[in-house]
Amino acid sequence: MSLLRPRMRSILILGAGRSASSLIRYLIEHAAEQQWRITVGERDVEHARKLVVNANEVAEAIEIDATNAEARSSLIAKHDLVVSMLPAFMHMDVLKDCLRLKKHVITPSYVPDALWPMDADFKQAGLIVLNEMGLDPGIDHMSAMRILDRIRAEGGTMEVFESYCGGLVAPESDDNLWGYKFSWNPRNVILAGAGGSAKYIDGGITKYIPYHKLFQRTVQVSVPGFGAFDGYANRDSLKYRSHYGIDDIPTLKRGTLRKAGFSIAWDTFVQLGCTDDSFIMELGADATWSDYLNAFLPPSAGRDTRTNLAYYLNLNPEGEVMKKLDELRIFSSPGLKGSAEERIGKAGLSPAGLLQHLLEQRWVLRPNDKDLVVMWHRFRYAKDGKPHELHASLAVIGEDQTYTAMARTVGLPIAMACKLVLNGKLSDRGVLLPLKPAIYDPVLDELEKFGVVFDEREVPV
Repeated sequence: MSLLRPRMRSILILGAGRSASSLIRYLIEHAAEQQWRITVGERDVEHARKLVVNANEVAEAIEIDATNAEARSSLIAKHDLVVSMLPAFMHMDVLKDCLRLKKHVITPSYVPDALWPMDADFKQAGLIVLNEMGLDPGIDHMSAMRILDRIRAEGGTMEVFESYCGGLVAPESDDNLWGYKFSWNPRNVILAGAGGSAKYIDGGITKYIPYHKLFQRTVQVSVPGFGAFDGYANRDSLKYRSHYGIDDIPTLKRGTLRKAGFSIAWDTFVQLGCTDDSFIMELGADATWSDYLNAFLPPSAGRDTRTNLAYYLNLNPEGEVMKKLDELRIFSSPGLKGSAEERIGKAGLSPAGLLQHLLEQRWVLRPNDKDLVVMWHRFRYAKDGKPHELHASLAVIGEDQTYTAMARTVGLPIAMACKLVLNGKLSDRGVLLPLKPAIYDPVLDELEKFGVVFDEREVPV
């Protein structure tokens, strides 16, 4: 029997934002038994240090500007596995570094189009590049594939697959009319859907929803125990036909969930142009939020901003949409006149940047607030000549502002994937998605120990 101890393996986490807390905690808790050494590289090093406090023997936080190619490359070179929790647009630089330095890498983000041509290079180098390993994308893929593979193994033929996911606020902390508070990157919320038309297939017909119609074309999704939600289409659903092995399925749609009534109210910002990120507004920091809205409205003909907006968008002045806008304190009122709350307080931002600035003040998780993650799948299939329908749903409530449901469901699958990679449990190499049992079985099984459990229900057809 060998008396040699396993070699210490080193993990580098680049970025320690809102979704990284549970990832870091899991790695620290398993570091001793797994022989891991963890480095957290973050621009805001003081924030990162809070996440590794009392774990100096296995983890450290290092200040780094990940846009600095030399500093980034030097840090990557010292580790066995890299986890990029950086904004998605920064992943390619990290991935190129990892290929050159021969390091495995995991990300929670969609595969960049520019990465697929590098697949052969990563394979030749014997490297794993595991993408879409968070919540959405991530848990959505794994949970769907486990059920799809089971249906096919039992002789079923898929006819409909729909999947929706949302990061929201827990019922006990839901105290605003929008039913929403930020538990992840606010910029991604503001710009949701703005990248182009959503694309899916319905009854064999390819459907497109342009951005300006996205939040008007919603469906109602009911999650057991949590009520009704708005579901709107998300990106290009069609590419998942081949990923999931359901190329011939007549109906396939992936989407995002928001509390019922959110979408039609959010559409007012889309229609006004408030989610545009393509130019800088010429508004000073002393401008008011009414000035911001007025910049998008036609001449008022003597109407105040609120009345003019309702008139312009054909909204009921006393309706639910206007009540939601009122709650954001975006219109001038005697109670706000001259106050810091009425003034924007920032300049040099795009319309989307200013909207984000407003909502970061209005939709903040308070110290005792908790967030909610919900996911819902619908499977319609034929088996033994009969139609069947299965619904699978997930609901996870966070612990607090730091260890949120979003952080748990994004970070834990990544942490568990680190264990699979470093322990040699994955034979595939190159650009991977979590679509095979070698990944989804151990990860989903372990997630259940952390309260991430799907409720499956047969539905009468």
